[in-house]
Amino acid sequence: MEKKLMRIGVSLPGDLLDKFDKTLMKRGYSSRSEGIRDAIRTYNQHYEWMQQIRGSRAATISIVYDCSKKGVTSTLAAIQHEYMDMINSSVHFHMEGSLCFEVIILAGEGEKIVELAQRILSIKGVKHSRLTTVPEERKE
Repeated sequence: MEKKLMRIGVSLPGDLLDKFDKTLMKRGYSSRSEGIRDAIRTYNQHYEWMQQIRGSRAATISIVYDCSKKGVTSTLAAIQHEYMDMINSSVHFHMEGSLCFEVIILAGEGEKIVELAQRILSIKGVKHSRLTTVPEERKE
């Protein structure tokens, strides 16, 4: 079956594109298009994985964000206050310049954990976010 290729246009900051091109070269991709297709497949797989998180879970959400961006810190705090019933602890430290690293440790229903992680990732100024979950052990 022949796959129809679609052409798209994407605007990116120059430094992000330069870093992407260097990564493509190191990984041996033959073109940007090949690398972008692979990145989109990985993104879609991650989204599908997140949609399968169910039941009682323990989790961490790690975040790198630019604290100099207006409203990022207060938005993060406001969102976390909405999920206080699940959040057990958080660790925050300052990296270089205005970048901050934070790890949120929580336990609760998988669907609510994913909801929180997606809300955090959508905040303008959040550069990176990673969700890790494990099923909570059931005592018999």
